[in-house]
Amino acid sequence: MYLPFLPASMKPPLLQGFVEETWTWSSDGLSSDTELSPCRRDVYFHTDPVLESCGTAGVRGSTGFVQGEHYWEVEFLEPASGYSVMVGVGTSKAALHAGSYEYINLLGKDTESWGLSYKGTFWHRCSSRQYTEPFYDRGTVIGVHLNLKEGTLTFYKNRQCLGLAFTGLHKVLSPLYPMVSSTAPGIELSLGLRSSTLPTLEERCLSTLAHGLAKKDLVDLLPLPVAVRWKLKSLKEGCDRDALAPEL
Repeated sequence: MYLPFLPASMKPPLLQGFVEETWTWSSDGLSSDTELSPCRRDVYFHTDPVLESCGTAGVRGSTGFVQGEHYWEVEFLEPASGYSVMVGVGTSKAALHAGSYEYINLLGKDTESWGLSYKGTFWHRCSSRQYTEPFYDRGTVIGVHLNLKEGTLTFYKNRQCLGLAFTGLHKVLSPLYPMVSSTAPGIELSLGLRSSTLPTLEERCLSTLAHGLAKKDLVDLLPLPVAVRWKLKSLKEGCDRDALAPEL
């Protein structure tokens, strides 16, 4: 389905040629200190009324991306607070939890994730740099543009581009998932617009192959370049997960 028409003042930065996506937060990829709404678009952090926050909690999206361009938005339903609240991307190996009162910038703590803190810093490999001004307000919308053709990651605040945050992501030989995290209790984050570019001919061919293969291991028997076989395996894993996922 094509994205609906919006007035010029309300258009997302990447409307041309993009189509709507329906992925949600993953019920299988989240910290025990998070809860999801029934539609799985909203995530609530550290909801225990007694313990409140005992560390850092994260959740990833239900779909990992291996090709194309993707843009999504995360709205802060409550003002950001505490040591860290983050929006970003990560591989399936990225940490989703840090307990024992470990309050950290979870996204970007290692090589498996990249994250923007509400304090305006961008994190990767446990190092940071100042990227933008802090954002504290309820209703703030952070947009994420992941371009796997160019290997770039760019953030938007209330649909205003904040500039290029990171490059080289096309070299990551793992699917990249949307992610959020928080150290603070009472933080509520909601998925808004989710979109992607129309698939290229190569992407459509790989998708057809992935759906037709009985097993992922059969990919290794195909006379294809290593990079293409990796993409095909990742797509096959996604097909198998979608087949097992319960309907909303």
